[in-house]
Amino acid sequence: MNILAHLFLSFDNPAVMVGNFIGDHVRSKDLQRFDLPTQFGVRLHWDIDQFTDNHPVVMQSKMRLRPKYRKYSPVVVDIFYDHFLSKNWNTYHKTPLLEFSQQFFDTCNTVWESLPASAQHMLPYMQKHQWLIAYGDFEGLGHVFNGMSRRASFQSKMEGAVQDLQNHYEAYSTEFETFFPELITFSKNRYSFYHNQLK
Repeated sequence: MNILAHLFLSFDNPAVMVGNFIGDHVRSKDLQRFDLPTQFGVRLHWDIDQFTDNHPVVMQSKMRLRPKYRKYSPVVVDIFYDHFLSKNWNTYHKTPLLEFSQQFFDTCNTVWESLPASAQHMLPYMQKHQWLIAYGDFEGLGHVFNGMSRRASFQSKMEGAVQDLQNHYEAYSTEFETFFPELITFSKNRYSFYHNQLK
């Protein structure tokens, strides 16, 4: 899953949210340098990614994109799913997305020195360009994909991803709506497992 989903699936626990955010920036051997709640957030991030990568509905979404995007198809799907989460945010969370987004940035600023350098590099761009909110409309999504395409190591074709979302919008929407409740249930169970270890 992409950034917004990982933050949402931290269930409003600030330390877990930080860990869930930095999950792609932390190696197993470096995990011990973080406090336990942040470690659990990192592990939850890894659990979420493994569950997502092996889910048949997500595989269906990726298969539709694989001929064009090849190894980048999982990345595109993750962002498509963040689009639906951002667009329908009020269905899933009681806090408005703008406020939720600012709370996340405020939390990261309080632990700035402990964040991996790559996460520190990314955060100002996320905040300046309101990534979490931009996912929710086609124009913002286009800016996200264009930026990713420029930074990709190989030709990714991601600059055209918004058109592919529009071409098969109902299919991706249905797949997200089928998959995401299952991911929420899975993540709540893993969160409870980690939370119980803190008691």
